[in-house]
Amino acid sequence: MTDLPTTNGTAHGSDPIRFAYWVPNVSGGLVISNIEQRTSWDFDYNIKLAQIAENAGFDYALSQIRFTAGYGADNQHEPVIFSTALLQNTERLNLIVAVLPGPWHPAVLAKQVATLDHLSKGRVSVNIVSGWFSGEFRAIGEPWLDHDERYLRSAEFIQAIKGIWTEDNFTFHGRYYYFDNYTLKPKPLQKPHPTIFQGGSSRAARDNASRHSDVYFTNGNTVEGIKAQIDDIQSKARAHGHKVRIGVNAFVIARDTEGEAREVLAEIIAKANPEAVKGFADEVVNAGKASPEREGNWAKSTFEDLVQYNDGFRTNLIGTPEQIAERIVELKRIGVDIILSGFLHFQEEVEYFGRRVLPLVRELEAQQLEARTTVGVS
Repeated sequence: MTDLPTTNGTAHGSDPIRFAYWVPNVSGGLVISNIEQRTSWDFDYNIKLAQIAENAGFDYALSQIRFTAGYGADNQHEPVIFSTALLQNTERLNLIVAVLPGPWHPAVLAKQVATLDHLSKGRVSVNIVSGWFSGEFRAIGEPWLDHDERYLRSAEFIQAIKGIWTEDNFTFHGRYYYFDNYTLKPKPLQKPHPTIFQGGSSRAARDNASRHSDVYFTNGNTVEGIKAQIDDIQSKARAHGHKVRIGVNAFVIARDTEGEAREVLAEIIAKANPEAVKGFADEVVNAGKASPEREGNWAKSTFEDLVQYNDGFRTNLIGTPEQIAERIVELKRIGVDIILSGFLHFQEEVEYFGRRVLPLVRELEAQQLEARTTVGVS
């Protein structure tokens, strides 16, 4: 596992784009569809998948957090424990553990991740999920804060875990969290601290990432839409003297021909579960309306977009290996650092991606670097 790139801006030079995949620790796969999916949410399947992924060239795997059923996710494994099993059965893969402020206290999460960091020799990160699913919070008896309050709490959560990981006698008096001379030992191996990921598309989400997060995840979108978000967040980050990396969600359908790939997409949508998609749509619309802008992550999503519940189809990594590689390099050109990918049949498709797509990406990156070097020399 190599370190995340440390350069800033949209010109990434020699830094390779990184690849992550959604860990299917939740049943139902990554699409709300009745199409056959040769993907399982159990440990054995996921351990083999993690080994395939790191051998294929993936850098990260993101373990999802869900407390309640819905939208096909009838069963959910807890992400910290699940990630521990995957870390113990891999050598290079970095596990991004998704957590919810509220159910997790920053002191508990900081201690869990520090232990995991030692266990894995520095291969764990965290994804702070501010929370969009109000029913989930109600079901477990957690207060459902207003939209911007959730991001204020997340900001304090991130400040707290960073402080716990990097300082002795950590003191923090916030609105949501209070620490008085707290010292965690041992601290994580990774310096200055494990990477902190965060998602969301609202103004509050972008503001939070531009001040506190190491990597900002955004839903899938067109190249133009992604670039607009990147330009906005990087402008804010520069104003705060902060550096943030960008991750983009994408559902990958790589096939030998574009026709085959498009047929798979058409079948996924044709076999979508309309009630589940509608239920998901209603929930995310309600979440978006809670923001001051009256819209959120899925404000412009169509029914077809919501079949992949993080707008992964919109990123358009659908087609031949050559087409997908070219689109990935275009995403890198506009400032994307990480592709967070989902697949229909994870094990075989991750292997295919590593064998057929990723080498083309590296070849195109090398060609672009050589061209820039040549221009610089001349």
